[in-house]
Amino acid sequence: MSRPLILVTNDDGITAGGIAALVGVAKEFGDVLVVAPDSPQSAQGHAITISVPVFVRESDALGDDVEAYECSGTPVDCVKLAKSVLLNGRTPDLCLSGINHGSNAAINILYSGTLSAAMEASLEGIPSIGFSFLNYQADADFSPCLPYVRHLVDFVLTNGMEDGSLFNVNIPDLPAEEIRGLKVCRQAEARWVEEYTRAEDPRGRPYYWLTGKFVNEDERTDTDAYALQHGYVALVPSVHDLTNHRALQSLQTIESSLQPGEVDYADDVREGPGKEQQLEQF
Repeated sequence: MSRPLILVTNDDGITAGGIAALVGVAKEFGDVLVVAPDSPQSAQGHAITISVPVFVRESDALGDDVEAYECSGTPVDCVKLAKSVLLNGRTPDLCLSGINHGSNAAINILYSGTLSAAMEASLEGIPSIGFSFLNYQADADFSPCLPYVRHLVDFVLTNGMEDGSLFNVNIPDLPAEEIRGLKVCRQAEARWVEEYTRAEDPRGRPYYWLTGKFVNEDERTDTDAYALQHGYVALVPSVHDLTNHRALQSLQTIESSLQPGEVDYADDVREGPGKEQQLEQF
């Protein structure tokens, strides 16, 4: 029986310590293909490259025993190229993205290249997990993350994952013995409050540098932000369906408030003043 095929990517770049840690675990479970950006691509979200060529070349950054490629594009580009070009039509059994340097909890999932890569894989029907470690240091020690990575990789390979879903996993920056376990959570309703610092370049041209702070006013105790604050690994099952399902029923009044025949745009144009001028606008 062949070993599972595991696609590994990230947004911090192929030389980041987090992807090396993730590849080390992935190799325990299956055959590994790495396709990752050739430079950091944090906060790229679900961006794809369409205006310039994307270059891909083999890389030995993760050792001679790992099939790895570095890509000039975004994390989502990496997944697309892996699926459409490098795998020759074979579909991975699992996609792992990360381990990201820093949090991707709450609203951060919308900005994250790490989670967007996992989301892209899930759109292709590939079970996917994005891992993030709340340590922003380039030389971070990822060893506290590894037991949870192993547990979740084993769980998904054994049990599968609901179609269209992915796991967003955030791990607190604590020694292994202080992490209290794993919590399955909802995404906190938190946000970034942006500020821009203004300065001038040597030619006197103004420029702006984005700063700000993360504000969490969500007091619920079943969120990822709460779990992380209390020393737990937070797992949020996420989907790419952005429909606000809670609003669907209440918005039915929009349908019922407008009856067929009440609005006839063609008649408005035909009978209104300045017909020729109106039509020339289109």
